[in-house]
Amino acid sequence: MLMNEEDKLNKDHYMIFGLSWAGWVFDFYDLVLFTFLVSHLQASLHFSHHMLSLCLGLSLFATGLGGIIFGALGDKYGRKKVLQWTIIVYSLGTLLCAFSWDFYSLLIFRFITGLGVGGEWATGQIYISETFPDKLRAKFGAFMQSGAPIGVILASLVGGLLTPMIGWRMTFVVSIFPAIIVILIRKYLKESDVWIQNKDEYVNKNIIKEFKELVSKKYRKIFLISLVLCIFGMSAYWFTYSWLPTYLAKERGLAVVTTTLGVILIQCGDFFGYTSFGFVCEKLGRRPAFTIYSFIMGISIAMITIFWHQINQIPNLIHVFMFLTGFGTGFFGGFGALFSELFPTKIRNTAVGTVFNLARGVQFITPVIITLIAAYYDLSYGIAVAALFAILVGLWIWVFPETKGTHINDLDA
Repeated sequence: MLMNEEDKLNKDHYMIFGLSWAGWVFDFYDLVLFTFLVSHLQASLHFSHHMLSLCLGLSLFATGLGGIIFGALGDKYGRKKVLQWTIIVYSLGTLLCAFSWDFYSLLIFRFITGLGVGGEWATGQIYISETFPDKLRAKFGAFMQSGAPIGVILASLVGGLLTPMIGWRMTFVVSIFPAIIVILIRKYLKESDVWIQNKDEYVNKNIIKEFKELVSKKYRKIFLISLVLCIFGMSAYWFTYSWLPTYLAKERGLAVVTTTLGVILIQCGDFFGYTSFGFVCEKLGRRPAFTIYSFIMGISIAMITIFWHQINQIPNLIHVFMFLTGFGTGFFGGFGALFSELFPTKIRNTAVGTVFNLARGVQFITPVIITLIAAYYDLSYGIAVAALFAILVGLWIWVFPETKGTHINDLDA
């Protein structure tokens, strides 16, 4: 009996989920921590806003490249090994950032971080999707996604409260912790038995052939519409979050502690959005769930940017929309299950890694676009573009087939 055919979850399921979730927590922590260190880097190394935007943008581009590379490696070498590799790579990249001596060295180290960050999500989601029962796939895929807001909250606490005491270099040094977790627990993990069962018969040993099959006539359409959906979702996210701390502090006049608390409030919304999305997804189906959550996100983003002054007249209402902005982001919790239910084992990790991270890699231009818009208007207008992309997610999802109840093993038949 395969793990995804078992009636009850066992310790192997929880170990797989635990590492995948922890990997995603620190994946997001390492990626987002940089945005909380902007002022410290500017003061220490004398970087301009444009230089830091390029640095953030390049790391996002690297996530796309890393997702493609590690996605293919995951189909060839297995989910377990590649998940561990990605965590070690992004931990090493973040550690190296502590030793940056100029802009170009930091650029290289952030690129390394981005490579590892890009590979972790898809491998972890596929690991869960292939080993958890069909009726729990969406729920635990969404639960894994809840690691993102935990990672951002951790980054905001470390970057906003700890960094002023220990400095930005030591902040990067302490980020080696995820790699230590991998070293301690790697021997206790089981490989995906779906991958083991199919690797000899289906999994191509030539990585180039995997990409060719992904864009073959059989899978081209579903690959492209998945990529478009993910680009809309990623744009909604990164147009919102890439300059959010700076926006709250500089344009809305919030103190550092208040800004940190505002970001934490949004991330609390994220957490509840992700953890609830799986239940809504299983109850109503993938498409209605995506639409509900993305529309909540789009409306709420507009409220905390374009309509800030109007909403701020009513006590605490701005905090409600901050929370709802995060809550609507919960639609990200459905990507793992949805994409896993569209592609067979032989190219599943390649497909999901390529779709998710190519979409994220495209976001390398997002910080630059926001700064250009801010130069003519202000940051609120740049961030407000995210509302449009969130609404597009809720509309575009309806070009997909409804995959609720899909038996993942049947895709290999």
